[in-house]
Amino acid sequence: MKQLAEDVYLLRGWPPNAINVYLVGDVLIDAATRQGEKRIMREIAGHKLSAHALTHAHPDHQGSSHAICERLGIPLWCGQGDVPAMETPGGVFNSQAPGWLNRMQRRFWTGPPHPVARALVEGDEVAGFTVLESPGHSRGQVAYWRESDGFLILGDVLNNMNVMTGVPGLHEPPKIFTPDPARNRQSARRLAALRPRVTCFGHGAPLRDPGKLADFIARLQG
Repeated sequence: MKQLAEDVYLLRGWPPNAINVYLVGDVLIDAATRQGEKRIMREIAGHKLSAHALTHAHPDHQGSSHAICERLGIPLWCGQGDVPAMETPGGVFNSQAPGWLNRMQRRFWTGPPHPVARALVEGDEVAGFTVLESPGHSRGQVAYWRESDGFLILGDVLNNMNVMTGVPGLHEPPKIFTPDPARNRQSARRLAALRPRVTCFGHGAPLRDPGKLADFIARLQG
């Protein structure tokens, strides 16, 4: 694991930064795809976890959630709006647009449903971070914000790589995976206005340049 700030670690993955998982205090944030279980368990070995929380219930973030919660005996938390997707068989797939890419994710990446012990809402606290509701990419996507050092984990509100090519750089998430792009853009503007010193993404390397984030948001039209 790579330490990014006090009590914040980025787990290693391959390719690097393609699908990110974070350890924040004693809470695991996101769980990659269904194939990520072994590498996640290997990296968190020796750490005592109290909970597993999601940024959003998409296949590349909840894929190993059920397995990890079962193996460690810890509760699952996610945004209130994503509870039905996480708990209902077929709910993750049904929350996304039809298409072959989403069918492929359903077959190879999506994890089984799992009971949600805590539905996160605006202002909740998770391991010293404040929950900010950030819908659009999913109905219940949330971000985690620590004001004391300006640290932000925003899931897929924005990506810091092109998820199709792997080329680094800021992007909005692809529309095929984003049911409400206009609302997601509103969430992105709200989070950029915080001027985070460090921004961590579901896809892409951490960004330590608040000006670059603000400039990207300013160029968006609509």
